[in-house]
Amino acid sequence: MTIEEATLKTEEMTMNNGETPLFRMSLEEMGRGEQPESKDPFDWGLPGQLSVKDVAIYDKFQKEVEKRGGDFRDTVYSFGECEGEPHTLCRWLRARKFDYNDTIKMVEEATECRSLPKSENYYPDPRACLGVNVGVYIDQYPQLYSGYSKNGSPLFISKPGKLNIASIECATSLSRLLDFHWYVMMHDFGDRLRKKKAEDPDFRKFQCLTVMDLEGLSITQINSKVLGVIKEQAFVDSLCFPETMYKTLVINAPSFFAATWKIIKGFVDPRTAGKIEIISSKSKAHSRLLELVDADQLPSDYGGTDTSTIDTLMVEAVKSTPIEGLKRITSEIISIRSHGSITIELLAGEEMDVNIHGKGSGTFFSIYNINDKSKKSQIGKVNFDHSSGATADSERELPTNISLTEASGKVKGPGTFKIKGESKSRRLTSEYYLIVCNVF
Repeated sequence: MTIEEATLKTEEMTMNNGETPLFRMSLEEMGRGEQPESKDPFDWGLPGQLSVKDVAIYDKFQKEVEKRGGDFRDTVYSFGECEGEPHTLCRWLRARKFDYNDTIKMVEEATECRSLPKSENYYPDPRACLGVNVGVYIDQYPQLYSGYSKNGSPLFISKPGKLNIASIECATSLSRLLDFHWYVMMHDFGDRLRKKKAEDPDFRKFQCLTVMDLEGLSITQINSKVLGVIKEQAFVDSLCFPETMYKTLVINAPSFFAATWKIIKGFVDPRTAGKIEIISSKSKAHSRLLELVDADQLPSDYGGTDTSTIDTLMVEAVKSTPIEGLKRITSEIISIRSHGSITIELLAGEEMDVNIHGKGSGTFFSIYNINDKSKKSQIGKVNFDHSSGATADSERELPTNISLTEASGKVKGPGTFKIKGESKSRRLTSEYYLIVCNVF
């Protein structure tokens, strides 16, 4: 069918559940017609901007998607049909430069990549997925969605500079982070897109504005494990969620990041890399963000007027931890060769329970008030020994989690309390333990 022969006009086709219509455009509307080609390279491949050749490829791909149906079609419409047919199909075609065969191959590979997560419904329970309360995980790697950009894209802020990979390995296994990523993309990010679409029927570009805040990042944090996690997640995003990046702003970048960026850049395709801006100056970063995000949608610590990310993260950590009466969560990692400790202050009327996460063995833990001259432990001595071999898959094996206060009851304030770990015997190497205090 040629464009001249196409008579199909914008229409709505009811989804299988009969609830939400699928938005379509005619082939004439998909092409740019007599309009000159846009000078903005990021307009290329969008509905209404297609060349005659690209319209023909779009038409062929659309028919193949409907003909195959099933898992193939589900992969294409990963966020549901509310995105609309034109923008959904063009996302996939743009990712492969409107090469029909390459696009078909990509969808087939993405369908295979999604098969296991799909069988698990993309891990709808993040607590079960990680094997630890989400608040504990987020405390080790702060990240959150916060409002929307001016074009409707959800704003996602990640703080790799606060990432502690040793803490994460004390709380969960690195292989489970990919499961959590599927949850984030399909349930968290997907729900935000669908919510925006419900509020604004004209919202069709299902993309995300990401801020990567590298403040505090040290070169020791960029190791093979961290790069492995980044590479694995970037592969999934590139293959299964193509063209969902609106822009990524890397801010507060330290001087050594230039070399690291060359490595990371190799994980993403050139078009995607072109959407990434690296800004070292905090003031310039805030100015750039205000060009993209209204002030009331931007956290105050990033130049806006909305709630700061610090306050939001504290609230979200409590909300994601299903413990009645919880006020705040405090966590800190300690390294123990012979001994190690942290202190925490409780106000009058406050009390806390304490949990230890890790894979170490042969360590006693105690808790005492530093103003108590006897230094008598309020919990006695609690032994920590990791029980390995709980699963046949060692990469998915979870660390051990024990409560120090389960038998003795919560520690009551006021006071400043020391949580101390002591090795039973001499060690040649140190072991890491993550101490999590739930304050009520």
